[in-house]
Amino acid sequence: MKKDLFKQIEIPEGVEVVIGETEIKVKGPEGETSRGFNAGRVRITKNGNEILVGQKNATKTEKKMMNTFESHIKNMIKGVQKKYEYKLKICHGHFPFTLKQEGNKIKIKNFLGEKVERELSIPNGAEVEIKKDTIEIKSVSKELAGQASANFETATKIRGRDRRIFQDGIYIIEKDGKKI
Repeated sequence: MKKDLFKQIEIPEGVEVVIGETEIKVKGPEGETSRGFNAGRVRITKNGNEILVGQKNATKTEKKMMNTFESHIKNMIKGVQKKYEYKLKICHGHFPFTLKQEGNKIKIKNFLGEKVERELSIPNGAEVEIKKDTIEIKSVSKELAGQASANFETATKIRGRDRRIFQDGIYIIEKDGKKI
């Protein structure tokens, strides 16, 4: 059954939204972000201070796309108002390891007593601040902040040893103010 479905997203003060053919750009006090949308038949338009996402005679697939687009746009608006912040904890029981930042590369030295350094890359647009035993990652984009923190976790993944005994690594402890 097809219905006329439309979602409205309010644009708060201080946030500027530019809608192109396949891309949406959002500017705010914390920075700017953009994202490409392969909308198909779903229309994304701007009327004054609100964004309309919808389609006349929408099917189930188009309704799912509208809900996804609405979530992405809301996350973009929220991110340019206040950056997404992830906190990670450095845990070591056997061998103390160190982190060294060089541009957008992080080198992990002496992880589990390994002689070879482990290396990970930080996506462009994510800010990393390494403190004594915590790491703070901030970004306007929720996806970039999440990917940067996931890169830390996967770089210190332990293979070939008992995970119950060797619990060393870098773990996410807080996602955007919510403790895990």
